[in-house]
Amino acid sequence: MIPSGRFFSLLSCFLLLMIFTVPATAANPGPKQIDVFGGSRGKVPFPHANHQKSIKDCNVCHRVFPRETDAIKKMKAAGKLRPKKVMNMQCIKCHKAEKKSGKPHGPVTCSTCHVR
Repeated sequence: MIPSGRFFSLLSCFLLLMIFTVPATAANPGPKQIDVFGGSRGKVPFPHANHQKSIKDCNVCHRVFPRETDAIKKMKAAGKLRPKKVMNMQCIKCHKAEKKSGKPHGPVTCSTCHVR
């Protein structure tokens, strides 16, 4: 079966999208430090640049959290994210795995991250 002109048109659009999107994403890595909404326990200073260096794949976190200001606060307000789910299901889980494997790791307790 010979691919149709429509197939090549779609493929061309996809390739152009990739060519222009990937460099734009790399050019805008986001802020080095983010103060994450931490509810009643206080904000969480999040070293975004450190995580980018050690994790490399942005989708590890951004498959859960959109790339926008106050994403966690907005998700909690919309009922899409339960309190403690962020830390227990994402951050602490990863930090504990890194600790267990003997690698440098982030905090594994609530009070280590939250700042009042």
